[in-house]
Amino acid sequence: MIEAMAFKLANQIKRTVPDHPASVAVLKYALALILNASMIIVLTLFASIFTGRMVEAVMILVAFALLRQISGGIHLKTGMACVLVTSAAFTYISCIALNSWWTNLFTGIALILVLCFAPSKIEKQSRIPVQFYPLLRLLSSLLVCTNFVIGSSVVAIAFLVQSLTLIRGRR
Repeated sequence: MIEAMAFKLANQIKRTVPDHPASVAVLKYALALILNASMIIVLTLFASIFTGRMVEAVMILVAFALLRQISGGIHLKTGMACVLVTSAAFTYISCIALNSWWTNLFTGIALILVLCFAPSKIEKQSRIPVQFYPLLRLLSSLLVCTNFVIGSSVVAIAFLVQSLTLIRGRR
């Protein structure tokens, strides 16, 4: 569904501005990313109105997105699957409250996973040269460590879930 909407929009843009240097494929890819992120944000925030967890939902959206950008991770098969799974997970996570022991444990596990696996699966998603991957690992680790200071249980779970997406299966 997202890919179809992005394709229609890309074709419309190309018809409106035929000399635009970007191809329909490039426009479609960029629009699909924008639609995907927008739909996740809107659905999560909409659900948080009903759960009364708007602040927690915003914290999860920001924490997960920041770590995702510098650490990578697996992708679901379709954009719509990503939207539905991510929005449902974020809404569920926003309703969880942990004590400080569990918060620190989950943050520690996320840190270990990031140190072992970040960055993961960014080769085809990024133009960042391989020699900068250790820096991405360091930045990811530092970001996760901020939760030892913040002490947010929802951020700990968001970091843990994101760090689990870094684990690669062997081929």
